[in-house]
Amino acid sequence: MAVQNSLAKRQGKPTFSAYLTSDAVKNKINQIVGGKDGARFITAVVSAVSVNPALADCDHASILSCALLGEALKLSPSPQLGHYYMVPYKDNKRGITVAQFQLGYKGYIQLAIRSGYYKKINVLSIKEGELIKFDPLNEEIEVVLYEDEEVRESKLSTGYYAMFEYHNGFRKVLYWSRKKMEAHASQYSKGYAEDKKRGTSWTFWSKDFDGMAYKTMLRQLISKWGIMSIEMQSAMEKDMGVVADDGSVQYVDNQDVIEAPPAAADAPEAPASENVESSFFGEGGMTNAQ
Repeated sequence: MAVQNSLAKRQGKPTFSAYLTSDAVKNKINQIVGGKDGARFITAVVSAVSVNPALADCDHASILSCALLGEALKLSPSPQLGHYYMVPYKDNKRGITVAQFQLGYKGYIQLAIRSGYYKKINVLSIKEGELIKFDPLNEEIEVVLYEDEEVRESKLSTGYYAMFEYHNGFRKVLYWSRKKMEAHASQYSKGYAEDKKRGTSWTFWSKDFDGMAYKTMLRQLISKWGIMSIEMQSAMEKDMGVVADDGSVQYVDNQDVIEAPPAAADAPEAPASENVESSFFGEGGMTNAQ
């Protein structure tokens, strides 16, 4: 389906853009975001929906709630930045398609850096032939990395390494083999397990295994041994969930994925949009929140 038709009207269903122009929704966005930030927020959300056409069929309130959570965390929905994604899933219980909030590994890094606790934080794939040994007792890894970046990128990732260091010198290191990561993905993502069974590539794990592995490593590392800011705690609690208007979260990964957006590196640019905020909120744009 062409990008320009991603917000098109489907079988009489109001478009997402029409939903945004309703007074109740405009007032809600204005109260929560407001001012110039409100115009920026609208432009970013519309662009994110445009580059992932399946989102246009999602329950519109779930898209907005997802985007407002990202805004509260000061993260961008842009696929090019990869902070977080809005992913369409079938909610079989309610018989609708909903947008799920999925934090990207770059979002974890943003939140960790912003907290001010971490002097260093890193996550890296270990390629075939690079690992010499890993000592889990002393948390020491010995590797010989390929010097040629193009050669390195062509090799299969056989493991994943993550570390952080506080300003006070405390340091923590984690290493997982690819086999362990595969087992984790199959256990916690029904969509990925179905992809493997069917030979399809709908989920993030199938589209960008390394990216999801990075996220998993950072989540395991920080949640178990890291200091977490309030923002980080909120992001972890609501990650992989559908956020309701009242702030409650429903987890739907045990249901059916519709379409994962493209991996950040391959994401197309959002279509150009002239004065998007004016289109939705009139020539005067949004007013400041009261």
